[in-house]
Amino acid sequence: MHIFYTPDIASDNYVLSKEESIHCVRVLRLSANDTVALIDGRGGFYKACIENPDSKACLLRVVEKSYEFSKHNYKLSIAVGIIKQTDRLEWFIEKATEIGIDEIVPLVCKRSEKRHINIDRWERVVVAAMKQSIKAYKPVIKPVISFDQYLASSFLKQKYIAYCFGDDRKLLTNEYKVGEDATILIGPEGDFSPEELQIAIDAGFIPVSLGDFRLRTETAALIACTAIALLNNTINRGNK
Repeated sequence: MHIFYTPDIASDNYVLSKEESIHCVRVLRLSANDTVALIDGRGGFYKACIENPDSKACLLRVVEKSYEFSKHNYKLSIAVGIIKQTDRLEWFIEKATEIGIDEIVPLVCKRSEKRHINIDRWERVVVAAMKQSIKAYKPVIKPVISFDQYLASSFLKQKYIAYCFGDDRKLLTNEYKVGEDATILIGPEGDFSPEELQIAIDAGFIPVSLGDFRLRTETAALIACTAIALLNNTINRGNK
């Protein structure tokens, strides 16, 4: 079934945006009475019937509604250091959306080689990944923020900083408490500076390892996301 992103849906009758209408009618060649699926990014999943296949304003009628569709039992925020090749971070965003993540924070660190990203492009990557993986919740992409400013903000319950070196690190999978919300910091190329690590520890972040690997920034971020998802999914299956 074809899926469309409809963030402003508020009634049983809905008109697709011009872009989505063109895709629906001209590209997919859908016709009157064909059934499609809609996601609103807030947990709503809808089945709808095409009433008027207009390529500029395709009219739909909702016939079935589901709320909190595939909602997971935790919230996950990953703050990731901006890297020079931001297309690699877009890959992470795509895959994390498919797996399940609630918030992504682009972080400017001391060793960041780049300090800007294309937020609009990241948003498009997220929406495409939502539609591909049938996710009804849209991850929030936060504005770019410096490490110091970020550490002065508020966080989810469990706080971790993934760091490449140090004997005091513990495995994230051993430290994370299943079912609880978590914030995880991932450094840029070259990792966090020792000063940043200490600031994070002073703010209550627990230094963790993602295993005995040397990982690129986007790979580390994805492993952290996947680990949290797998831990929660495993315990959920065990309770059924």
